[in-house]
Amino acid sequence: MDLHDQEAQLGAARAIGLLLGVAADAALGDPRRGHPVAAFGRMAQSLERAVYRDSRAAGVLYNAALTGGVVALGIGVERLGRDRPVLQALSTAAATWAVLGGTSLGQEGAAMAQSLDGGRLDEARERLPNLCGREPELLDNQGLARATVESVAENTSDAVVAPLLWGAVAGVPGLLGYRAVNTLDAMVGHRSPRYTNFGWASAKIDDVANLVPARVAAMLTSLCAPVVGGSARGAWRTWRQDASAHPSPNAGQIESAFAGALGVRLGGRTVYGYGAEERPVLGEGRTPDSGDVTRSVELSRVIGTATAAVSAAASVAIGWLRRRR
Repeated sequence: MDLHDQEAQLGAARAIGLLLGVAADAALGDPRRGHPVAAFGRMAQSLERAVYRDSRAAGVLYNAALTGGVVALGIGVERLGRDRPVLQALSTAAATWAVLGGTSLGQEGAAMAQSLDGGRLDEARERLPNLCGREPELLDNQGLARATVESVAENTSDAVVAPLLWGAVAGVPGLLGYRAVNTLDAMVGHRSPRYTNFGWASAKIDDVANLVPARVAAMLTSLCAPVVGGSARGAWRTWRQDASAHPSPNAGQIESAFAGALGVRLGGRTVYGYGAEERPVLGEGRTPDSGDVTRSVELSRVIGTATAAVSAAASVAIGWLRRRR
């Protein structure tokens, strides 16, 4: 087969694989046993115990070993399917299913909304650690609702939009490599005394990996908001006005867009296990409630569907552009 035709075929196979992976995530959710991301997390914990030093250099080597190993695995899988479109599509589908978190995110968000709507605060506090790392015992009904909406928004970008875009651009290595980067950031990339230096590289690499996806996610939030009765204009305006005030260069993008889309106010004092942060206020609406949690989950699902379509189209387009070179 001509090399140019092979590139177009590769793009089409990636697109099919991405869509199949999204369908598998919707139908099956996360694997109940032997989840690849959980296995990677255990491996990362073991390596951390062996190499931890309170230094940036140690953190750089730690991240490079883990992320580099996963990317190398992805490259090997990609090469195996280079001349086999069916294998290429199936391997992309399997990788997509493994790294996506859209269905589990929606399930956790919906369960949280039910707990809050029923006034079962103890149940809601037990569920919150499944979504984020905040101290649930200090939160009332509105605080739990706000934390959930913010987490649904951020994870829509991190666990749905970003992996699909990386899959469209770089196939299996992009899918696996992005999930490794994002997982390491969640594990060691925060501002606790233990990880200020050791987790510095993981946090910075995650910032770079999410730079474009976070902004695409915010744009898609604006476009999709009317589907769930939200405001496209509000999402766009709040995103443009408030995103830069957030301490994260990426999380504030979609959180501010969600705030404007849903007509709520996010941000403020946020308490983690390692201390409290005073976050800027995003949006000018009311404080979120359980109904807003439900709407945030619906919006997340619509964004996921739109991203799947965009990513599949981008895969095909990239293949054809490479074919023309």
